Amino acid sequence: MTDDDTNRAPGTPPDNTQGNTQGSAQGGTTLITGPVQRLLRRVRAFDLRRPLLWNGLLTACWVLFAVLDVTSGGWRTVALDPDVSGTLVLLMSVAFSVPLLWRRTHPLAVLAFMAPVALVNVWSGAVIQAAYVQQIVVFNIALRLPGRALAWAGALVAAPLLAGAAHRPHSWDPLIVPHVWAFALSAMLGIVVRTRKEYTEALVDRARRLELERDQQARLAAAAERTRIAREMHDIIGHNLSVITGLADGGAYAAARSPERAAQALEAIGTTSRQALTELRRLLGVLRDHPAEADRAPQPTLDDMDELLTGVRTAGLPVRLRVHGTPPPSPPTAGRQLTVYRVVQEALTNTLKHGGTDPSPTAEVTLTYRATELEALVTDTGTGAVGRHGPDAGGQGITGMRERASLYDGTLEAGPLPASAPVGGWQVRLRLPLEDTPS
Repeated sequence: MTDDDTNRAPGTPPDNTQGNTQGSAQGGTTLITGPVQRLLRRVRAFDLRRPLLWNGLLTACWVLFAVLDVTSGGWRTVALDPDVSGTLVLLMSVAFSVPLLWRRTHPLAVLAFMAPVALVNVWSGAVIQAAYVQQIVVFNIALRLPGRALAWAGALVAAPLLAGAAHRPHSWDPLIVPHVWAFALSAMLGIVVRTRKEYTEALVDRARRLELERDQQARLAAAAERTRIAREMHDIIGHNLSVITGLADGGAYAAARSPERAAQALEAIGTTSRQALTELRRLLGVLRDHPAEADRAPQPTLDDMDELLTGVRTAGLPVRLRVHGTPPPSPPTAGRQLTVYRVVQEALTNTLKHGGTDPSPTAEVTLTYRATELEALVTDTGTGAVGRHGPDAGGQGITGMRERASLYDGTLEAGPLPASAPVGGWQVRLRLPLEDTPS
């Protein structure tokens, strides 16, 4: 608490003079610079739309000023020789001002055209004010051309002045000094404006590139998310529908001979369907609902492997689980466990769909824990080959498994069992590091 707060009467609002002063200063700055910036933007826009009109208007103004200077006799107040012919002065004034019409397209040529006129101007002693129009051309050279062009401009401006000073040795100061200062100011102003323009263009270009990069990142993120969702839906729908199909075929076969087995198959179909709907509802709810309202039920882990295999057995595929090695003290991350679960699920689903029926295939899942990796091997004795060669014969099963493995620097191999195997069949081998590879 300050002394002012102590001495303030109760109920008096605190003094906000400093904040009001800052706000007033900022508001005043906005009130001053805002209209100026808007006016400059309008002038630039008009200049870009109609450059010839703007050039003609500016040139006409300078021609008018030069002619008025001659007709009013004002040039004689600074002339070294007031007796110079008025016709010559008028011609020089027009020769200085009319070429401004081409100052943007051919500034060096305009300055070279003005150099002889400037020599006549200082040699005759007229020293008319229209000679300072050269500095407008110098400004355009500094604004648009390389640095060496500015050096040539300095030579074209200085040469007539030095010749005139040599012709009139006692007029050095009034001939040289004002034009040197005018040249320096014009060149500096052109360089400053050019620097600001290039800086602004760089900022605009950077903003444009950042927008493009942002849009590209958004598209890549959307594509990656679509791929992830498609992979999840493929695993959920493909596996559960395969199980349901197997159960339905088995139930239809058993309906005539064992109604109890058919009822069990129908019950298993209902259970599997409800599980599939629950998983789909959870997946789609994340997309549709507000993040805080979405269902956050955990994804399957290795602890759910027995439940997965039970469903596959119910669908009619005998499958056995083997575990080798000792699981690490810290279980694999949730993402790695989900990857192993989905790969095993997809491999068994492919066996159900493509393993054939004569003879009925069997499957085996082997989980091997090593010091630095977890290996999942799924083998079957299926004889069917359709849909199992290539990247799932145009499907997304094997491709999706490889994508899952690559997320954690793992590898996946899928193909027929070796020729030395006692029976034919198919195998899917996943090797997954237990820790992230340091980058």
